[in-house]
Amino acid sequence: MDESGHGTRVFAEEALLGLIGPFWQVVIGTVVLVVLVLSVGRLARRGRSRMTTALLVTAAAIAGFAVIGVLLEG
Repeated sequence: MDESGHGTRVFAEEALLGLIGPFWQVVIGTVVLVVLVLSVGRLARRGRSRMTTALLVTAAAIAGFAVIGVLLEG
């Protein structure tokens, strides 16, 4: 059923942001991926103990973001 009846307003700004949104997500994801690859390379050159610490910190960050996401979801 079409919801664009009387009393419904469609804003061009919302449509534009809807089109731009996925593009910015791709840009941000690409930048994050590049930084991640560069940092993993640098950590690998620094040695095994630094890699272990980095993996533990990363695991804690992922768990923290997951908990925050679940709490803010509702």
